[in-house]
Amino acid sequence: MGSAASSLPSPIAGASESGRPRLTRERLARRAKQRRQIQSMIAACFVLDAVVLLIYAHAGTTSVLVAAGYALTGLSLVAIYVLLSERGFHERFRDHYLVAPQSAVNMVNLLVFTYIAPEVGVLFLCNLFVVFGFGALRTSARQTAVVWTIMVLGLAALFLGTDKAIGMPTGTRIDRLATMLVFALTIGRCMYLGIFSSSMQQSLYQSGVKLKEAYRRIEELAELDELTGTSNRRSIMRTLEEEIARCARNGSSCAVALIDLDHFKRINDVYGHPIGDEALRTFAIGMFANLRSIDRFGRYGGEEFLLVLPDLSQDQAMRALERLRAIIAGLDWSAFSPGMQVTISAGVTTLKPHENSDTLLARADGALYAAKARGRNRIASA
Repeated sequence: MGSAASSLPSPIAGASESGRPRLTRERLARRAKQRRQIQSMIAACFVLDAVVLLIYAHAGTTSVLVAAGYALTGLSLVAIYVLLSERGFHERFRDHYLVAPQSAVNMVNLLVFTYIAPEVGVLFLCNLFVVFGFGALRTSARQTAVVWTIMVLGLAALFLGTDKAIGMPTGTRIDRLATMLVFALTIGRCMYLGIFSSSMQQSLYQSGVKLKEAYRRIEELAELDELTGTSNRRSIMRTLEEEIARCARNGSSCAVALIDLDHFKRINDVYGHPIGDEALRTFAIGMFANLRSIDRFGRYGGEEFLLVLPDLSQDQAMRALERLRAIIAGLDWSAFSPGMQVTISAGVTTLKPHENSDTLLARADGALYAAKARGRNRIASA
C-alpha cells in the first residue's frame, strides 16, 4: 500500500524531479479506495468506543458529552483525512497514507481525552497501543521513533505534569462490563493488526517471488537472440571464454565452428525478409535438435553462428559438423517457397594451449572463408 519512507513533499507530476514514474489514473483510484477503506475501519472504531463510553455514562462514571465529543472529534478527523485524500493531497508525499502524521494526531487526541475524562482513561490509554501498533506497521524507523517520542512526552505531561487519577472503572457491574469491552476490543484490534501484518508479509513474499521471476525472465531475454532463440553474441562469447578457462584448468580439448548460411542475402532478395527470418529460425531449430546437451550455440552476427563443442578433437568436430551440414541441406526448404534451398558452410578449429578467443575465432573464420572459396555447402578446418 505504498512506501512510508518519508513524509517530505514529492510531487507526482514532476517525475524528473522525484525520479519516480508517473502514476496511472487507475493506480491513483486504487490508492484512494484503500485509504477510504482504512478510514472506514477507523470510523467504526470511534463509534464502538463511543458506545463503550455511553455504557460508562449509563453507569454514571462519565458524561454523555464525553462519548459524544469523542465520537464527533474522531469522525471529524476521519472526514478531514478522507477529504484531503479525495482532493489528491496525499499523493504529494512518498507515504501516501500519511501514517505517521495520522498516528501522531490520533495519539494527541487520545491523550487530550484522557486529560478531559481521566475517570475512563483506561479506554483512551488502551487505544494508544492500537494506534502505535498500526503506525509501526507502515512507518520507517525514524518516523516510528518520532511518533513514540510524541506519545512518551504526552504521557509524561499527563502522569507527571498533572495529578489526574487515571481510572479503570470496576465499581459497578455495568462499569465492569464496559471495562471488559475495552480490553476485548483492544485485544481484538491487536489481533487484527497481527492478521494484517501477516497478510502484508505474504503479499510482499508473493511480490518478491514475481519480481525474481521477472528478473530471471529479463536476464534470459538479455542472453537470447530475439529472432532465432539462440544465445546472442554477448552470451555465446561469454560461454566461449568460460570454456577456454575450463580447458586451461583441466587440460581438456575444445572445438569451435563458425557457421554461415550460404547466399543468405540472395534468399532475402529473392524470397523476402520474412522468409529469410523463417529460414534463420528453422536453421536454429534444426541445429538445436541435433546438438549434444553440453554444446553451446549462438548467433555471432547476421547469418553467422558460433558453435562451441567441448571435449571434441579436430576430427570429431569435423564429423559432427559434416553431419549437421547434411541435416540442414536435407530439410524441406521448399515448404517456405518453391525451389528454395538453404545450405551452410562452416570453419572448424580446436583450441591450442594458452590460446585466447581472438586467435581461436580468427582461425575458425579463416577456415570458414576457405569453405566458401571451395564452393560453399562444405566444412573446412584450420
